[in-house]
Parts: sequence; C-alpha cells; structure tokens
Amino acid sequence: MSDETTPTPEGVRAAAERIRGAAVVTPLLENEWLNERAGGRVLLKAETLQHGGSFKFRGAMNRLAKLTDEERRRGVLAVSSGNHAQGVARAARLFGVPATIIMPKDAPAFKIGQVRAYGGEIVFYDRYTEDREEIGRMLAAERGLAIAHPFNQLDTIEGQGTLALEAVAQAAAVGARFDAFIVCCGGGGMAAGCATVLADLSPATEVMIAEPEGYDETWASLRAGKRLKADISRKTLCDALATPSPGEIAFPILARHVKGGFTVSDDEVAEAISFAAKYLKMVVEPGGAAALAAVYHRKINADGRTIGLTLSGGNIDPSLYATILGRFG
Repeated sequence: MSDETTPTPEGVRAAAERIRGAAVVTPLLENEWLNERAGGRVLLKAETLQHGGSFKFRGAMNRLAKLTDEERRRGVLAVSSGNHAQGVARAARLFGVPATIIMPKDAPAFKIGQVRAYGGEIVFYDRYTEDREEIGRMLAAERGLAIAHPFNQLDTIEGQGTLALEAVAQAAAVGARFDAFIVCCGGGGMAAGCATVLADLSPATEVMIAEPEGYDETWASLRAGKRLKADISRKTLCDALATPSPGEIAFPILARHVKGGFTVSDDEVAEAISFAAKYLKMVVEPGGAAALAAVYHRKINADGRTIGLTLSGGNIDPSLYATILGRFG
C-alpha cells in the first residue's frame, strides 16, 4: 500500500491541527458504578457530544478542509446511514460547500432531519437491495463531486483518529494509561485511525473492536486473513455499524494492531443504552453503545486494568429511545 493511502501518526496530528476550533474536544468520562461492574477502571470518550452527535464530524471536517477551491465549488458527496451524513453536511455548511448525501430510506428520522437542517441534499436508496457504493460512484461522476467516504479514505481515517490522540492526553492528565481501548466498529475507519495513533503514543495498549451481531465481519475478516462480507439483509439495532465489509485502507492497519473483537446482541446494546441514561446521564445510540455493551456485559477481562472505550454516537430516534428505556429502565 502506498504512503498516499496509509494513515500515519503524523497525519492524525496534522488532522488535529486542521480541525482545531471546529471540532469539540470531547470529555473522557469515568463512572464508579461502571468501574465496579467491570472490575477495573473504565474511561469513556464521549463522542456523543461532538458536533453532529458523533465522531464522524472529525473525519468529515478533515476531508473537506483538504479539498481544493475547485472541488469545494463543485460540491461533495457522502454515503451514510446518518452519522457521517450529518458530519459531512455540517462541515460542508461551514465551508459553504454543496453536499449530496446518499442515505438508506429506512435511516432514523432524526438523522434524516438533521442532514436536511444542515442543508444537505438527500438521495435515498434501499440498503437491502441496492449497492450504495455503486450509486455513489455513479452520482459523483455524473455531477463531478468529490467523495467524502465514511471509513475507506485516508483523510477520514486520520480525522477520526484524533479522538484517540485526545483520549491518551486526557487519560494521562488523570494519571491513567490505557491497557486496552475498545472501538465501536462498522467499516473500521475510526478503529484504524485510533490504532494508528495508539501504536505511536501508547504501544502497550491493546486495540479491540466491538461489533453488532450479524455485522461482526471485521473481526471475522481479521481472523480469516481476508475481507469478508456480512449478510446485509439482516436487521440490527445498530444501524450505524451495519456495513457490508471492512474498508480496504483500514483492513491492513487493523490486521496489524487489533488484538481482539467482541460481538454484542441487540439486547446487550439496549441494556447499555439504558445504563448510560441512568448512570452516565448520556444519550447514546445503539451503534455508539457497542463498546460500552462489551464492557458492561463483561466480555473483556477488566480486572485491575484501565479500559478506554468510545461512546461514538448519540443520534437515536426518540421513539426507539423511549422503548428501550421503558424496557430496561
């Protein structure tokens, strides 16, 4: 793989400077009840408080910051179930760039509404019968649009990795160093970005991923030594993580650095969402709660260790949220 497609720690640091002042430096949270349940120290990177409600704004902002004036004039295109869509739409508004967003027609209504509020033009597709990547390539070529990929692009990966850069410094400020860092994983862009910078700043940290049941193809791919595909006809509560396969750019990075993977069920995720509401006072969406679910349900041995994890998104449909809290609250 060429240097032009390989994320580097220097690239993550440059991205952090590029998005400084635009992206929120989100807090690293700790909760005594979660520590007690886990048996160790758990530090949560609250990307739910990022602009657009998820970590995706980091990668989107870095991508758009690197476009040429001509590319910005023509506009940008993104394919997303909602969080990357919001991140790109918001970043595009900041730069005055037209944004076209390809979203599944069954995306949460809240995410659709937010993209429209940011001024993005939405093109809908059927996630179970249509190839979103092919639709994106055709539309980008037709309109001359720059593509802002949600996970399989250098600029996106390095931008998303800035959250781990912050987390390492924040942990050090409270006298901690991560023994393990668990990332919610769909296409693997955030995991690859975090792994890239953690390998440089904290090489002893074990990078792990959390995936939803039925869409745990990244960890399966890493064990198989090749990229596998999920059955995208399956339903999952974690719509934000329902990607068919790990990204080409992310995969070799994950192969080098990821030490473990956890699969979480819809019920486990829902219970983690309820815990976050009651004890963290945080609204977390299903895809953003996968890593928390892995820790909450003791899928990792945290005894005497410091575990970092991402609360990667908080864009949950209000009716679904009410249902989950009614069931587990």
